[in-house]
Amino acid sequence: MAGGWARDGAVSEQIEASISDELARMQARKRPVGESLTHCADCEEPIPEARRVALPGVKLCIDCAADVQSQQQARGGINRRGSKDSQLK
Repeated sequence: MAGGWARDGAVSEQIEASISDELARMQARKRPVGESLTHCADCEEPIPEARRVALPGVKLCIDCAADVQSQQQARGGINRRGSKDSQLK
């Protein structure tokens, strides 16, 4: 089904491109590597053994990691491809 000047399959291509962009962004986030610390780099509290095993190279305790994640700005849902539908809203 085509709408307006869009060719057949354009909506599916947009959806697939959006999903690919988000997957690439998630995979680009760096995971900790190397030796885990036994104590948090921020608050000096001990990091539980289970966390150190689950995330090799972890540097922060759960509370400090949650604080860091909450401070990161949420990513807006902007349609960079400029579809006709997004311009009509």
